[in-house]
Amino acid sequence: LCCFQLYGYCYQDSNDIPDTLTTITELGSPLEMIQLLQTSWEDRFRICLSLVRLLHYLAHSPLGSVTLLDFRPRQFVIVDGELKVTDLDDASVEESSCTSNSDCFMEFPARNFTLPCSVEGRCQSMNEKRNLYNAYRFFFTYLLPHSAPPSLRPLLDKIVNATGNHNKHVTVICTEYLALELSPSPSVNSEFTQKCVKSANTHKSNSFYRRVPEAHIPDENYRCWPSYHHKGCLLSVFDVNEAIEICDSYSQCKAFVLTNQTTWTGRQLVFFKMASNHIVPDPDKITYVKVTD
Repeated sequence: LCCFQLYGYCYQDSNDIPDTLTTITELGSPLEMIQLLQTSWEDRFRICLSLVRLLHYLAHSPLGSVTLLDFRPRQFVIVDGELKVTDLDDASVEESSCTSNSDCFMEFPARNFTLPCSVEGRCQSMNEKRNLYNAYRFFFTYLLPHSAPPSLRPLLDKIVNATGNHNKHVTVICTEYLALELSPSPSVNSEFTQKCVKSANTHKSNSFYRRVPEAHIPDENYRCWPSYHHKGCLLSVFDVNEAIEICDSYSQCKAFVLTNQTTWTGRQLVFFKMASNHIVPDPDKITYVKVTD
């Protein structure tokens, strides 16, 4: 689940091509950080969850604790919305030997760490902590806090800071997030959605919205960011209250349309519209029109 899926391989040994091994693996998309920052927070959260799962596996692999010496975005791809490592050439299971704590020095561009030297003469948890800090500086610090739901920001800041500081509870936190990933598509009422994706619904609207069932507004689009649709404003919401809160926050928003589509977390996709002049029947959608400000 964490690495590229190997579908097959072929070993060829001939006079023309000696000692050649050809592998057939699943197809993934190159990891482009700029593009990731333009996607929805939920999609970036899913990538971070898959990275947490990878960190957990590397720390408890059958071979022991594995570190990726070249832990950079170019070593990963996106497969069906999840992060997978493609290059294991620089993986190592050897914990650094030491005679004192000073031998367990880890140097990074922005920060350095010194780990304890065990009685067995090995730097304690160096492989795991190297992976954690690289995940922090290359992924978590960019992907997790950016445009996250307000109610989650304190928890996300805690996770990011703990990972960057090598907090001893990081592994526990990662395991908890790993448990949340057990179901790849939780329902709207799942514990995952309730605790980790629901935005704060303390907003009190001064507007009244008229509910129009089985109706859709095909046009009247405007662009917003981040959006699931490049020509319109298509966002995910936990419920109608959150959709009202979003519509109230955009001066051009005069209506919104609830679709029957959901994201991987179970949040409902909603089109936000700048007018409601042309409403058409649609049994799969519900339209809310702003009546007063």
